[in-house]
Amino acid sequence: MPSSFVCTDCGFETGKWSGKCPNCGSWSTLKESSRLIGKNKQGTHILHTNKPEKIVKISGVSDARMNTGNAELDLVLGGGIVSGMLILIGGEPGIGKSTLMLQLAEWLGKSGKKVLYCSGEESAAQIHMRSKRLQVSSENILLLCTNDTEHIIDSIEDEEPALAIVDSIQSISLSSIDSIPGSITQLREST
Repeated sequence: MPSSFVCTDCGFETGKWSGKCPNCGSWSTLKESSRLIGKNKQGTHILHTNKPEKIVKISGVSDARMNTGNAELDLVLGGGIVSGMLILIGGEPGIGKSTLMLQLAEWLGKSGKKVLYCSGEESAAQIHMRSKRLQVSSENILLLCTNDTEHIIDSIEDEEPALAIVDSIQSISLSSIDSIPGSITQLREST
């Protein structure tokens, strides 16, 4: 079964290699991906997925949610944070996304949970100043300033935090991918 090819500029995926991406027109950007593909009846390439299963028969799923310490945030998250959940916080620059994430780290830290705050944009000094302003005092918050996805993953595996915050996902990158931080390919592979 053939591999797929992914454009490092736009993230377009195809089953056939070409020198030029048919989606964005960039040259030499289609790289082989480890994801296997097949063809449907119309001959169009499709990705293979798991077999369907009855939703009521799925076992090993916990309903436990981690309360954030903020009733409004818990409400938005459907009752809190589910283990393994990926949450993307979006908004205009300066609206308070980083402040909210540092407050979230404090709320969880005060409840005894370990939080790893990874910053790819700001220095430790900048985050420390914000934490002073917000009166963040929990000993359970760890800070990692890096824009290297592999370093973040290693730190998560080593520290095993209850929550890992990456601020911001568009500033980190995998060295194995030949595209700039924030590109569609980097975002997809880093999440």
